[in-house]
Amino acid sequence: MNRMPAVSTLSALVALVFAPVALAGQAPGKASAADIPISHQDRVYAAEQFSNTVSVIDPASNTLVGLIKLGDPSPGNFSPLYKGQVLVHGMGFSPDHKTIAVVSIGSNSVSFIDTETNALKHVTYVGRSPHEAFFTPNGKEVWVTVRGENYIAVLDGSTYEEKSRIVVPAGPGMQIFSTDGKYGYVCSSFNPQTVVIDVASHKIVGHVTQASPFCPNIAATPDGKQVWFTLKDTGKTQVFNARPPFNILKTIDTGPISNHVNFAHNSNGSFAYVTIGGTNEVKVFKTDDFSQVATISVGKLPHGIWPSGDGTRMYVGLENADAMTAIDTLTNQVIATVPIGQAPQAVTYVPNAVRMGDGTQNTQPLGVAGKAAHLTMMAVGDSSTSASTTEPTSVSLFDQGLVQVLQASVTGLEPKKPYVIALSDHPDGSGELEPLANFMSNPAGSAIVNAIGQIRQIVRPEANSATSTQRYLVVAPRGAEKIGTAVQVQSN
Repeated sequence: MNRMPAVSTLSALVALVFAPVALAGQAPGKASAADIPISHQDRVYAAEQFSNTVSVIDPASNTLVGLIKLGDPSPGNFSPLYKGQVLVHGMGFSPDHKTIAVVSIGSNSVSFIDTETNALKHVTYVGRSPHEAFFTPNGKEVWVTVRGENYIAVLDGSTYEEKSRIVVPAGPGMQIFSTDGKYGYVCSSFNPQTVVIDVASHKIVGHVTQASPFCPNIAATPDGKQVWFTLKDTGKTQVFNARPPFNILKTIDTGPISNHVNFAHNSNGSFAYVTIGGTNEVKVFKTDDFSQVATISVGKLPHGIWPSGDGTRMYVGLENADAMTAIDTLTNQVIATVPIGQAPQAVTYVPNAVRMGDGTQNTQPLGVAGKAAHLTMMAVGDSSTSASTTEPTSVSLFDQGLVQVLQASVTGLEPKKPYVIALSDHPDGSGELEPLANFMSNPAGSAIVNAIGQIRQIVRPEANSATSTQRYLVVAPRGAEKIGTAVQVQSN
């Protein structure tokens, strides 16, 4: 009789039970820690802003396990009796890999979820518009950046109740910790200043000048030497010394809508991966000399990014494509794309998240969270077939029942100018325009623009509809008295 399968199963169970709970040799852990090979016990999570869900992915098979529902889509969440979460957005996880912390910016909450059962354990409400949350490396505290105010809410790592606050420059965007747990690095979304905080005393011990105010994301290298942060408004990524004097080491022009950054250490070396929404790419840089080594086309509006426990893959949430993309970090090629919920924001990869069972409890199918229409817009007069020139703007219409949330990732505009996304009766954008949303382009000539309504039925009417007259999305400059001539129009 062949007894190898039983022996293999027993070995796997022993390895699972006695596996260390310390973080792997990948971010956010120490480089000296052992890598954790990809397995069916691992999970990739995405926080999804418009379906108010968390997608759960098995990275060993690159399949969707299911969705954890934290709230309802619009307009159900408009009710005064509504109890769910709104705008599910940020995410972190505990050092023992047993808990994820999910931030909802619209309902000012942090939801703590058991990774093995996907069950909601606790909800903590904090101040206005929190953005990100992460556990300290010893697991004793959870720091939450309250971006709508001027402080870090410090929660107890066991009870999840707020115990203190750390005052910082207004608009803290995200925090991450040094791998030794000594420092917390907090960038700002409203002020051009990152602060370094001593974790033990909660005192600010360092300041780093940002090249511009809007930092959405920050990450520390596993070797404990560098901190990288992105600047979404100017399309830059900056690197500073993780140790005193916390001096800037490099400023890189990464591209419009530079979203998130993270690291992979593999047999080829140590690399930083930056998601660039305006060009729908991930750029890869060496961490030793900051040279760019790859540009990877991934899909519309890449946002969150996180490495596998062994650094062989990088997972990227595609905000305007409702998908998760897996990159092989040895070849820098996309190897899988998995459909998930609406407008994924933060992404985390948690090795050994499921130690017993199949990890499918308390999840639901994709359902309405997977329904969206996708459009592109091109510059007026551009007849080229190249996607890089004819489709500078991607538009997603996320189904919320009869209405949709429109999200446009607009690029290719003049910097710091007022614009409007509007409806035209003509495909060339001529004639009177009906505004949907006003916006200001950022210093990189980009913007993320939102609107809500029955928009899909207008810009993509059914052929057999009784009211099948089509209108067209356009982007036009906005003056003090009137709307100017369209500069981008809906592509057919």
